[in-house]
Amino acid sequence: MKKILIIDDEEKLRGLIARIVRLEGFEVLEAGDLKTGLKRLDQSDIDILLCDVKLPDGNGVEFIKTVKDKYPLVEVILLTAYGNIPDGVQAIKNGAFDYITKGDDNNKIIPLVHRAIEKAELSRRVYQLEKQVGDKYSFDSIIGKSENLLQSIALARKVAPTDTTVLLLGETGTGKEVFAQSIHQASSRSKKPFVAVNCSAFGKELLESEMFGYKAGAFTNAVRDKKGLFEEAHNGTIFLDEIGELALELQAKLLRVLESQEFIKVGDTQPTKVNVRVIAATNRDLTKEIESGNFRSDLYYRLSVFQINIPSLRDRKGDIEALAKGFAGIYALKANKKITSLSPYFIAALQRNHWTGNIRELKNIIERSVILTDEPVLGTETLPAELLQESTGTSKNLSAFSLASAEKLHVQKVLNYTKGNKAEAARLLEIGIATLYRKIEEYKL
Repeated sequence: MKKILIIDDEEKLRGLIARIVRLEGFEVLEAGDLKTGLKRLDQSDIDILLCDVKLPDGNGVEFIKTVKDKYPLVEVILLTAYGNIPDGVQAIKNGAFDYITKGDDNNKIIPLVHRAIEKAELSRRVYQLEKQVGDKYSFDSIIGKSENLLQSIALARKVAPTDTTVLLLGETGTGKEVFAQSIHQASSRSKKPFVAVNCSAFGKELLESEMFGYKAGAFTNAVRDKKGLFEEAHNGTIFLDEIGELALELQAKLLRVLESQEFIKVGDTQPTKVNVRVIAATNRDLTKEIESGNFRSDLYYRLSVFQINIPSLRDRKGDIEALAKGFAGIYALKANKKITSLSPYFIAALQRNHWTGNIRELKNIIERSVILTDEPVLGTETLPAELLQESTGTSKNLSAFSLASAEKLHVQKVLNYTKGNKAEAARLLEIGIATLYRKIEEYKL
């Protein structure tokens, strides 16, 4: 049974709204002020909060931020005796589901509650799915059973409880940050900050001030002291992605942090002490970068105390189906679509692809397919033409304007429509079953 909490200091009106809501089959809790309301939220799993704006101990518009910070899945509907546009705008900005006037809009409460319940249920389902596909960063939520992936996970589990520096190696998009987050979550630092910085996203000067901070007056517009990312990560973990892009001058500064756990801010003369675990990642061959003079050998040896190679997606193709289904579930919920399955031809096309962009590329392709489809089954007609050409190897043989291309696409659509039933597909195409099998082989469907 869904739970609704009503916070209003007008007892009679609160009781009236409670009776209206109970008649719809909801469980209702009541509070006369924000302090009591917060206790109710702490004690019960509330789905919807109906809250007055003006209360004895505070303002409902501001209270939304407190609720959303602690209970982001709770939908809030604000009630006010005197509606005004600025309050309504601020309420929505703070995360309110809606803002209505008491008395005049009582007949709107029930439809509004039902819509808020739908949104709350959708948010909870998305949250649960995101936990399953690894967005909450635990080793158990990393999808895949390939032997090379399991070996990488086993190594990461071993090193996680230590404070050892870790170097993650792998191509772009293989999930190095997911591994870094998982290592952090499995460590004794899990309750402390995890700070990620992309070393290729800033110029040298800006990156130095971002990583190490600066003192007021260090340069133009430096009007106050600024904490760097290393300070933000104190007692936690800092993840240095694309470490191979780091400028040589900053490599020397990073080496000092690794050796002494201290650094000097821009414009400062005194060192700042930190306690930080470093996890670095790169898609470059750092030994070749050392030979080319682009990377310090002493820094490399400090970073590579414990190396973990993250396999590319093409080296773990057995995991593609599970990954695709997980991503399809998430994006279907976000797009409010019902995807019941992925066609075998869709999965086969994914498995034949080279995936130079790895998991990141796969996620983008699945999101695109979910947006394009109007069917409960994801079929190859939602895949980009270049992916189909690459996966089938037909790009050199079939022109986009050729009759064969049109026939191939039509046969594929009919097979998707029949969910792989070849006898039914042959009947609809008005061809013999042997002819259909020949075309499937010819077009590598």
